[in-house]
Amino acid sequence: MTRSAALTAFLAANPDAIVCELTSVRGSSPRAQGTFMLVGAKATFGTIGGGALEYMVIEHARRLIASGRAEDAMDVPLGPEIGQCCGGRVVVSLRYADAASRERLAARVAAEQAALPHVYVFGAGHVGRALAQMLALLPVRLQVIDTRRDELDLLPEGIAAHAVAMPEAVVRSAPQGSSYVILTHDHALDFLIAQEALGRTDAPYIGMVGSRTKRARFASWFKSEGGDDHALERLVLPIGRQGLGDKRPEVIAALAAAEIMVHIGQREAEIARARTPASLGVVIGR
Repeated sequence: MTRSAALTAFLAANPDAIVCELTSVRGSSPRAQGTFMLVGAKATFGTIGGGALEYMVIEHARRLIASGRAEDAMDVPLGPEIGQCCGGRVVVSLRYADAASRERLAARVAAEQAALPHVYVFGAGHVGRALAQMLALLPVRLQVIDTRRDELDLLPEGIAAHAVAMPEAVVRSAPQGSSYVILTHDHALDFLIAQEALGRTDAPYIGMVGSRTKRARFASWFKSEGGDDHALERLVLPIGRQGLGDKRPEVIAALAAAEIMVHIGQREAEIARARTPASLGVVIGR
């Protein structure tokens, strides 16, 4: 279930709900300013960081529901007073989720969903399925591609899966900023997909399951096809390098998922830094 679908389901099941939003954050805090959660009489949606802060907010929100009050605010120090050690301070606004609020939240979550980075997993074998299940929990838009429908049918329900005769063609039409994880049953197909992916300079992450020997073979083939060393440096092979030789599919998948998110985060940070000088120039020029 997407976050948009989960929000719709929550709002339908909780006609009386309170929107709890971090409107001010000073110092260290578990979540950033603007983060919100919804609190119903018996259920919640989202999180503002957990711990004592969240429990306090949930309890207060439910008191508002019980008393019929529409809004309130909490100014909370994240220190020993509440059993937390973040050291910062947050202001939480609490307001009734009326029709207008629900529309705004739905639009916000839909926009956030649309902006999530795409990750394409090529191959639905043992490692591919394990990786897909882990990525399905993370803030990415996941697509699993395979030539074999029977393997795709083994994926859990809700994971986007596509049987494609020429998987390498998917790379050509993928959105800007997509990442690619290559672990098909066919080394020749792996090479074709990787060649296409390395032609995408916008990709934060390009990874292939395998070994040092496979990397050497791919490097030789890639260069014979006109590829260069600079492009080759962008290929993570083997994926999940921190695994120190552990070949269990679930371990490879867990390490690869972390690796993918690190690369995506680094690319997003690079983009943010590239935008900073221009905005600073505007401020200084005033």
